[in-house]
Amino acid sequence: MSIKDVLMPFTAWKNLFVEPVTIKKPEEVQGAPRYRGFHFNDVDVCIGCGSCEEICQNNAIDMVTVDGIETKDGDSGLRPLVDYGRCCWCALCVDVCTTNSLVLTNTFKWATTNPDDYRFIPGVDKKDWDGDKLGYRKQDGYDLYDINRVEMGELHPGDRDKSFVEMITGYSKEQAQKEADRCVECGICTATCPAHMGIPAYIKAVREDDMEEGLRILYETNPLPEICGRICTHKCETVCSLNHKGDALSIRWLKRYIADQVPSDKYKEILGTDKIQENGKKVAIIGAGPAGLSAAHYLALLGYSVKIFESRKGPGGMVRYGIPEYRMPYDQIDKDIDYILSLGVEVQYDTRVGEDIYLETLEKDYDAVFSATGLHLGRSTGVTGADHERVYQSIELLRKVTDGEEIDVPENVVVIGGGNVAMDITRTIARLQNIKYGKVGVIATCLEAEDVMPADDEEVIEAREEKAIIDPGWAPEEIEIENGQIKGLRVKKCLALFDDEGRFNPQCDVENKKFFPADVIIESIGQGMDIIYTDKIKDRLEFGPRGRILVNKNFQSKLPWFFVGGDIIEGPDVIHGIANGHKAAIGIDNFLKDK
Repeated sequence: MSIKDVLMPFTAWKNLFVEPVTIKKPEEVQGAPRYRGFHFNDVDVCIGCGSCEEICQNNAIDMVTVDGIETKDGDSGLRPLVDYGRCCWCALCVDVCTTNSLVLTNTFKWATTNPDDYRFIPGVDKKDWDGDKLGYRKQDGYDLYDINRVEMGELHPGDRDKSFVEMITGYSKEQAQKEADRCVECGICTATCPAHMGIPAYIKAVREDDMEEGLRILYETNPLPEICGRICTHKCETVCSLNHKGDALSIRWLKRYIADQVPSDKYKEILGTDKIQENGKKVAIIGAGPAGLSAAHYLALLGYSVKIFESRKGPGGMVRYGIPEYRMPYDQIDKDIDYILSLGVEVQYDTRVGEDIYLETLEKDYDAVFSATGLHLGRSTGVTGADHERVYQSIELLRKVTDGEEIDVPENVVVIGGGNVAMDITRTIARLQNIKYGKVGVIATCLEAEDVMPADDEEVIEAREEKAIIDPGWAPEEIEIENGQIKGLRVKKCLALFDDEGRFNPQCDVENKKFFPADVIIESIGQGMDIIYTDKIKDRLEFGPRGRILVNKNFQSKLPWFFVGGDIIEGPDVIHGIANGHKAAIGIDNFLKDK
């Protein structure tokens, strides 16, 4: 090393007392049209998914709360704060943004003497460049992910309309991994899922072909993955951030893919449930539907002796007795339930609480009781003729089909209702008619116009593919009967469901009428609950709207030993029932530990 090299650092001292040159108002120079300048975020379009924060390699973005922006389904309520001391203007945050709300303006000059000013929330902290039309924006067709979902295979209508074989075929490994690659791991789905499943984590497991890890993640919050992977109402997909640019991720089908890949005889080994330490306490559960089964699963893992009292011949509740086999195969229901039973859970079938065994007996013989009896009663329209012997409830007919009983299937049937259960019975009748007569003669009608029908769009589309007629927007007026025989349903055009004060009060055009010929009418306008088994304790319970028993966040009623959940409390849908059962199991455990 030379003497010059040694002295070189000291030559910098000559600049110690030199006045620095600072240009507080730089010369106005326009950036290039696609120059990457300061950020702007349309906060009304942004959903706070955090993809920008996740992709930033410099940790220059933090998701923060903003006054006036509330958390709701599909929106975390957070917005990105950018630290320009860290930002390198790579624009990956813009490229990954699923809503296209985040852009880089072409403004690149801004002078301020306060360094804290260079940390701000674009679109919230107002800047001169807000609304600039120039700058870097994600171009159409240049996404970091595929905006189109990998379609799930299904049987052609002609191959399924005379059978109850499962119509959805499932993903192959290649299809599942390609679909999983689309996930940006934002977590908006997890926040919306009633069970708060670890969705990005199990999708990552699909991407990495680690089915055992995927199964472990599923069972942390959902012990019915085969069931949920087929018939979940998939609220997670409704809010998926990819929805804003293309197709939502097929979250439900990826859940099914994981469960389908793992044989049930490996579950205990993978999930580590070979040996469970019993705690000597007993819990009774009323109803073997999703909520009851979920509670039983988690209580068994906690060491409780669990016995379920079920009024039907088999377990599953509305999953088995309200959903046709072409949508929910019985062997897949059994796969989920058999694992739960293998944990030591016992089920006593053909036992109706309130008739075959009483609630007070359960209170005496068990440390706690969880009731999840579901919605198994149909509701009538109450129109003239609704009391005829050939007017049926959809839920009762679906139950008979499950039990292998023969039902009344003439050539002409009208279904009243526009929900998923109405579509289920419509499609079931269409299949049975096709098998029996070689043709379909079923019409489904409802109050709602097609764009607001409560049934899933796919259910309506598939029903029409199977040659059922769906004619929405009509109010039932009278079931016409002649010489004791049903002739059909007379309807009038429904103009609006609610009055000016927002109350349910259908408004109809009485001059615009139609007649649907039919030999049988099936009502499917909703389901009710039967909680007559609580009659002897109802004076010690509290009830809310529509006669639902009031419970706390742990699904515990006013009677400490009596917990209530599932469709009779919240829903109706499978995932709410599963979430209820899980929370109730934790609540029961805490209650009995405190006791």
